[in-house]
Amino acid sequence: MKITLSSDSSSRSARIDISGDLDYGHTSQLLSTVSELLSGSAAPLDLHLNFAELTFFDSTGLSALLQVHQKAAQAGARLHLDNRPAHLDRVLEITGTLEYLTSLSDTSTGEIGIRMRARASDPS
Repeated sequence: MKITLSSDSSSRSARIDISGDLDYGHTSQLLSTVSELLSGSAAPLDLHLNFAELTFFDSTGLSALLQVHQKAAQAGARLHLDNRPAHLDRVLEITGTLEYLTSLSDTSTGEIGIRMRARASDPS
C-alpha cells in the first residue's frame, strides 16, 4: 500500500491518497499517518481519504477505517471517504458501516451523530 498525504493549511483540510491493498499488512501505516496528522495544533477540520487507487480491502481495513473515524471525531475533524471503488462500498454496505463512516459526527463530544441502522435482513 502506498499512502500520500497532502494538506492545505489555509482551508484546514487534508487528503490522504490510499493506493494498493488496505489489509492486515498495511493498516498500521494509515493509522500512524492519521494519528500524526490529527495530533498537531493545526489539525485539519476535514480529513479526506481518497480511495481512487484502492485495489483490495478486507476486514482489517474495515477495522482501520473505524479507528480513523473515531480518531477524526475525537479531534473534531469530519471524515470523508472519497472516490470509493465498488468493492469498498460493497463491504461497507454489507457490514452496515457505510452510513456510520460517512455521517457527520458530533465533534464537541466525539460521539457519532446517528446510530447504525439494523441490517434489513436481520430477523430480530
